[in-house]
Amino acid sequence: MNLETLREYCLEQPGVTEELPFGPDTLVFKVKGKVFLLTSLDSPQFGFNVKCDPEKAIELREKYPDVLPGYHMNKKHWNTVNVNGSIPGDLLFEWVKESYDLVVKSLPKKEQATLIK
Repeated sequence: MNLETLREYCLEQPGVTEELPFGPDTLVFKVKGKVFLLTSLDSPQFGFNVKCDPEKAIELREKYPDVLPGYHMNKKHWNTVNVNGSIPGDLLFEWVKESYDLVVKSLPKKEQATLIK
C-alpha cells in the first residue's frame, strides 16, 4: 500500500470527501463530515490514523508492533498504523473499511440512509 492506493480506496467508499483542514501536510478523509482516516503528506514514514473498536485497538497494538495508539488522537478509539510491509495489505484495507464503517454507524439513521452501498 502507498499513499495513492490508500487515497483511491478511501474515495471509493460512499459519501467520502478528502480535505486538508489542518494545513497542507495532513490529508483527512471524511464520510458525511466525520473523520475516519488521517495521513501525513510530509512524514518520512508512510502511515495513517484510523478509528477502531477500543478492545480491538488494544489487540492490534499487542499483535503488531507497527500499530500504535493514535498519534494526536483519542488513544482509546484511534490507532496509528505504520505502513512498511510488516502488515499484509489486505489487513490494512480491512482496517480502513472498519474505520469507515464505525463512523457511518455513528451517523444519524437519516444520514446513513443516504449512503448507497
